[in-house]
Amino acid sequence: MGERGGLRWRRLRGGKRLATQGASILFLLAWISPKEPLMSALFTPIKLRGLSLPNRIMVAPMCQYSSDDGDANDWHFTHINSLALSGAGVFCIEATAVEAIGRITPGCLGLYSDANEAALKPILASVRKRSRAAVMIQLAHAGRKASSHTPWDGGQLIPVAEGGWRPQGPSAIPHKDGETPPEAFDAAGLSRVREAFVTAAKRAERLGIDAIEVHSAHGYLLHQFLSPISNRRTDQYGGSLQNRMRFPLEVFDAVRAAFPEHKPVGLRLSSTDWVEGGWDLAQTIEYANELKKRGVDWIDASSGGVSPLQKIPLGPGYQVPFAEAIKRATGLTTIAVGLITEARQAEEIVASGKADMVALARGMLYDPRWGWHAAAELGAEVFAPPQYWRSQPSTQKALFGATTFGTR
Repeated sequence: MGERGGLRWRRLRGGKRLATQGASILFLLAWISPKEPLMSALFTPIKLRGLSLPNRIMVAPMCQYSSDDGDANDWHFTHINSLALSGAGVFCIEATAVEAIGRITPGCLGLYSDANEAALKPILASVRKRSRAAVMIQLAHAGRKASSHTPWDGGQLIPVAEGGWRPQGPSAIPHKDGETPPEAFDAAGLSRVREAFVTAAKRAERLGIDAIEVHSAHGYLLHQFLSPISNRRTDQYGGSLQNRMRFPLEVFDAVRAAFPEHKPVGLRLSSTDWVEGGWDLAQTIEYANELKKRGVDWIDASSGGVSPLQKIPLGPGYQVPFAEAIKRATGLTTIAVGLITEARQAEEIVASGKADMVALARGMLYDPRWGWHAAAELGAEVFAPPQYWRSQPSTQKALFGATTFGTR
């Protein structure tokens, strides 16, 4: 290598040479070129079972309340295709009811009929043609929170006399005081619901869906079984924690068995009810450990929804500590969700190991190209269809990878 002024030099990649003896720190800092930016943690790939994702961003499932007897329509075509081009690695279709009486509202999406399945088919075909995002679906049952008005119509129970239906739940306890109580499930009803989840999972596979998320959060049916606030049963599905977990675990097992082994199945849960004496983080971790034994591929850590008495301390990333606690206690892949709106906020969550992925809902509705903008801010690369390549900022020539665009 030779010497200069008594210094020894070591050749580095790219032909540069580094002084290894007798050089001052200031000399080295002046001589060595600045480091290139480190790769964004948010935009590193992740694998969920057999599904490889290019980044750690998920478009969270968001109810649109715009279906007719569970059928997707032109609204869903626009909504899903738009957010499938957000730059997120995966788009999750909204909470999709496995039976008609399991819809939150009469306008909620379903996957309980041949017509429901047929309505989603052209939408998914369009997504596959234009987007590289994986497509997930969240399978759900509203339980005692079914037969509700849409949020923009107040969101309250629709009585049977006004066109609603009688909801069913773990126990005959209404969600709110003064409401008509739901009908408590009997054994035949529980068997019917399990089979409905299985049938929906098989429909999802026929549609070419890449992954399934089982909805066990937000006060809907599976969460209702978990929480002592809504579950007062005295049979094998009520009382102890093991009993309250039994039906949700049976549903998960049934879905996992019905969906191809190489495709991932995860679960969204409420980490706490935010009500004294309700479901809490300690019980959540036990539930997550049971799901781990059954091969769950991720836990999507949300909270609340089972009681109007909840007191939620809202703030940026307020649910991230739940994802972190579950990850540390179980070793499972976790997704953080809830008031995650900024690129560097999401980057810190993933880079620090608090969660493996982030899911955005309202932030994506407000900014349908959130993933593009996050990639630009973090110095990463993201997919965009060629029709949109001209939108690449002049300061971000590598944002969409290697692109060419010529005219004459």
